[in-house]
Amino acid sequence: MYKTLIIINLIAVLVSLAFGGFFLSKDDDSKSRLATVLTIRISLSILLFVLLIVGYFLGYLSPNYSPLAQVVE
Repeated sequence: MYKTLIIINLIAVLVSLAFGGFFLSKDDDSKSRLATVLTIRISLSILLFVLLIVGYFLGYLSPNYSPLAQVVE
């Protein structure tokens, strides 16, 4: 469930990025919509970062260690 929340948040960041690109290239009006999308994207990115840190400290997420990092004896 927790990883699904992180994936949904990541998809929302990417959708916000796509809308920002669309508004940047096609919008001839004021830049208020572009600023709003930028604010939403920054907020979602901060939320994603917080979710990753909290998930790690609560034990929901664990690092995937590289097999190359193992000591060869």
